[in-house]
Amino acid sequence: MPLSLFEVNSGGLSDQRRIFLTRMKSTALLALYRLLRARLIAIPLAFVAASLLAAPAAATDYTARVVERTLSNGLKLILLEDHKSPVAVIQVYYRVGSRNDVPGKSGRAHLLEHMMFKGTPTTGPEEYSRIVQRNGGRTNAFTSRDRTTYFASIAADRLDVVLDLEADRMQNLVISEELYEPEKLVVMEERRLRVDDDPTGALFEQLYVVAFEAHPYRLPIIGWMSDIEQSTAADLREFYDVFYVPNNAFVVVVGDFNAADLADRLDAAFGAVPAGPLPPFVRSREPLQQGERRLTLRREAKLPLVAIGHHVPNLHSADGAALEVLSQILAGGKTSRLYQRLVYRERVAYFAGADYSYSALDPNLFTLYAQPLPGRDAAEIERMLLDEVRRLDDSPPTDVELRRAKNQIEAHYVFAQDSIFYQAMLLGDFEIAGDWRLIDSYLPAVGAVTRDDLLRVARFYLVPRNRTVATLEPLAPRAEGGPR
Repeated sequence: MPLSLFEVNSGGLSDQRRIFLTRMKSTALLALYRLLRARLIAIPLAFVAASLLAAPAAATDYTARVVERTLSNGLKLILLEDHKSPVAVIQVYYRVGSRNDVPGKSGRAHLLEHMMFKGTPTTGPEEYSRIVQRNGGRTNAFTSRDRTTYFASIAADRLDVVLDLEADRMQNLVISEELYEPEKLVVMEERRLRVDDDPTGALFEQLYVVAFEAHPYRLPIIGWMSDIEQSTAADLREFYDVFYVPNNAFVVVVGDFNAADLADRLDAAFGAVPAGPLPPFVRSREPLQQGERRLTLRREAKLPLVAIGHHVPNLHSADGAALEVLSQILAGGKTSRLYQRLVYRERVAYFAGADYSYSALDPNLFTLYAQPLPGRDAAEIERMLLDEVRRLDDSPPTDVELRRAKNQIEAHYVFAQDSIFYQAMLLGDFEIAGDWRLIDSYLPAVGAVTRDDLLRVARFYLVPRNRTVATLEPLAPRAEGGPR
């Protein structure tokens, strides 16, 4: 599903989802997961299925409800009124992520995200967050492969506070060596925590390095340690000047306001920010993979881990919706094929799942993964994961499986509309992918998927020549003071 945010398991967040959400570094997204989980497990599935008969029309009318306006400097405004409570969420998106980094200077998009909280000539370091908090709001940010997003949740009558702060740091950010050097150390420690000292994070990083030869998706979002160490404030200033211009950004606001009035207030806050030249376009295209690739990562760890990535298209392909439904059938909760076989019946895996980035800006990976229980090895888990792919031919999804997968996707989507934060994320996610109006075609596309579609995409994409297999091989803890 969009944002890869919709796999909700009644047992709580799966380990693999924690990996992806930790990378996004957003506590708000974790809170959303818990909200969806709490709502969905409290409602009988039969009631959900019945109630969805009338839900699609209400859930797919963003085009009728959203107000769009583009300022003279190119900044796009995407505004959605929601008057359920007197609050609002504002999200400022810059069309820049790790895909815009280059070899030797990886991690700049993420490093700049950190520096965006270091102040302007009129707002001191970290003062942005303190001002929002004093006004009863919460704020955070995250960097992904495709975008950098800054967001705040605040009482609707205090929204102008955030508008002024965001407009100020869009053009007046202070990036000095004095401020940057300590923050660089923070990011280096973040990399150690999330990748260098985390075997799971390291394995997924290596999966992308090996699966992608030409496309910058191969670069880690957080950057290589050597690139972070060598980076300078001047590097970030150059990056900021190129990518942080209003014509390379858009603002999404959802909440309790009048859209016409808010558009005028946004124009007053951001309208004077000068436009800049359009940033360079990412021209790299990943060539067709010509054969299976393999990597083994040896790290201190208690258990192995297997991740298998296949190159697949995104929502702009006619195959996108079928891949979305296939991901749900294979790994959508405790009724999914992977969970039922590996975790429940044969009890060989601690967790098993799949991930598909439907709304990635560029074609990404369809990933299967599992971690074996003690006493089981990685080769056995890999074989069982691939057996489930092959079994799609021998035992195609039944009508019940197909209907359940679609109901689950739709239920997660519909109930999430209660969250204004989620609505804003959805608008931003589809806008990054091409156009926020594509939201309204999402559920109809999912509903139109047939069994033949599922088999066709599995046979075409989930094949050895298009596959990269990454295996974590655990090493025993090294002796104190011994060689690494």
